[in-house]
Amino acid sequence: MSQVKTILLINPWIHDFSAYDLWTKPLGLLYLAAFLRKNGFNIQFIDCLDPWNPQMRGDSTMRLPSRLPSGRGKYFRETIPKPATLKTISKRYHRYGLTPRVFREMLLALPKPAFVLVTSMMTYWYPGVFETIGVVQEIMPGVPIVLGGNYATLCPQHAATSGADFILPGYGEEKLTKFMGGLFNLEIPFQPDENNLDSYPAPAYDLISRPEQIPLRTSRGCPFACSYCASDILNSRFQRRDPDKVFAEIASCHRDFQVRHFSLYDDAFLVHPREMAIPLLRRIIDSRLPVRFHCPNGLHLSEINEEMAGLMYQAGFQTIRFGFETADVRRQCTTGGKVSNSDLMQAVKYLVKAGYQKDEIGVYLLCGLPGQAAAEVRESIAFVQACGARPILAEYSPIPGTALWDEAVKVSPFDIATEPLYHNNSLIPCQSADFTLEMYRDLKSLTLL
Repeated sequence: MSQVKTILLINPWIHDFSAYDLWTKPLGLLYLAAFLRKNGFNIQFIDCLDPWNPQMRGDSTMRLPSRLPSGRGKYFRETIPKPATLKTISKRYHRYGLTPRVFREMLLALPKPAFVLVTSMMTYWYPGVFETIGVVQEIMPGVPIVLGGNYATLCPQHAATSGADFILPGYGEEKLTKFMGGLFNLEIPFQPDENNLDSYPAPAYDLISRPEQIPLRTSRGCPFACSYCASDILNSRFQRRDPDKVFAEIASCHRDFQVRHFSLYDDAFLVHPREMAIPLLRRIIDSRLPVRFHCPNGLHLSEINEEMAGLMYQAGFQTIRFGFETADVRRQCTTGGKVSNSDLMQAVKYLVKAGYQKDEIGVYLLCGLPGQAAAEVRESIAFVQACGARPILAEYSPIPGTALWDEAVKVSPFDIATEPLYHNNSLIPCQSADFTLEMYRDLKSLTLL
């Protein structure tokens, strides 16, 4: 590479009715930053969602977002006009993250990059992506903009209207290699082995302005194919890392950044526990590191036995959530068949015996599925409570390409097929006479009893 090139990576704004930071960090973007650095590129990074941005915190007109020591909390936010398609929704709409003024100032302070890479998350957060791209075009005219991430992968045709010059769906490293080879006419010397997740350089955690917590990836993909989930679309297969390498990353982050809190968003951390969970938990326990772990993604109940519950408790797994979805046996089978009612009953007993309080055992229940009646959710809430756990409603969001997508398109009162804003789970996109917004609010109140 005759001249070192600089690449700007951006985590865009969220536009939504509500948003809360449940240990969220742009992990995919941090992996790409490390990959690009390994290939000799300079990296600039702007996180539009950064709750610790010094320019924002120095602005006396802004209300500081409350944060918890564990690394979760609120974002900065501003009320903004709703998109035209959401005008009838009687809720306030917000931009979460930096103010446009601060974002522009940060862009103006940077040297011109070779190109800009913008990531994306939820499909219905695309207005924030569009606004981000628009500001970049304004401040850095002529600089190529590349859009990747979940939204770009799940809705590539819609993403093509974002204003980005290039859409890169799928795994970033592979697509970026081809893109940069075509754009700069140069070879990328370092390529990770796609069959070995540990061949990827550790994420560029140093780019996080204040790492209250750090996200970990112990695997990619999921061995299950649940009808409501996009994991098998976003990932071609299920792959695992070496638990010793994961532990080394934990120890390194604790040493280098004094991080005490880690989050796991793996789709299948507990599956085949002797391959990953058990050896990793034992290493953590033996190390006596003063760390805590948070699992906002649903863990697999069927793998919870007395040994696993004890190891999780001893290793400092503080926030535990489990994917149960429904107590209806028929729907359990049609949505994936990964869990049963007896699995939940047994798991709660083991977790309580290990030391967890009942209100610490969060159990996700899907609500608003196509054709689902409120009565089913009400019965599921009662069942979870009877087992001694805390039910947490997870509102269904229709995702293009999943097994439930076609059915969702048929029954939804919204035009979810062409407008991703209607994928927003807060709308209850597949509401019906048997499951209305009012029914949902009543169900929500039951989970608080």
